[in-house]
Amino acid sequence: MRPSLRLDAVLVQAVIAGALSFSHLHDLAEAAGQHGWKAWAYPVSVDLLLVAAWRRLRTLRDAGASRGAAWTWFAVALAASLGANVATAGLLDLNDVPDWLRILVAGWPALAFLGGTLLVHSPEATRPAPEPVAQEDMAPEVVRAEVPEPEPASAPELPAAGPAVPPALIAHARKLADSHRSATGRDIDADTLRSRLGVPAPMADAIAARLA
Repeated sequence: MRPSLRLDAVLVQAVIAGALSFSHLHDLAEAAGQHGWKAWAYPVSVDLLLVAAWRRLRTLRDAGASRGAAWTWFAVALAASLGANVATAGLLDLNDVPDWLRILVAGWPALAFLGGTLLVHSPEATRPAPEPVAQEDMAPEVVRAEVPEPEPASAPELPAAGPAVPPALIAHARKLADSHRSATGRDIDADTLRSRLGVPAPMADAIAARLA
């Protein structure tokens, strides 16, 4: 209920203020020599320029563009309306209007037409296009679990290369090696083992490696 009453009061106030301003503009135009329908056209012209400038201000504000020109014409229309209200408040003799005021009133139609044309036909303000979002930013983040790399399997130990030597031959070779060490004071070598055992050189080398 309260918002409705507040809206009605504002509407009534706006109607009263508009009617008074309209009447003051009419009286001033008529006193400046504009009679008949011309005196009634002046307040319409001033109010239309005021509304057009205000709408242009809102459009430019929403677009984030410069509003200098719209503010200029809004101020011109507001000054014309406010000036008429002050001039008809008893500070100006409407029966003897000065020449400079007659000139201003006579030149108002051209000024209002220029302002309205510039407001309507000025280039439309465009909002800057949003920057494209990279595909990497749009893709959902995927949490990658760190999987430890498998350790390389160790190769099985292979037996040393060489011919198979019977255990009995190893035992006999060890006795020969002990006798040779007692007699010479040195370890028996592979060539001596080969000659004493009568075995091929590879087998002698294998036996000497076992005795080392």
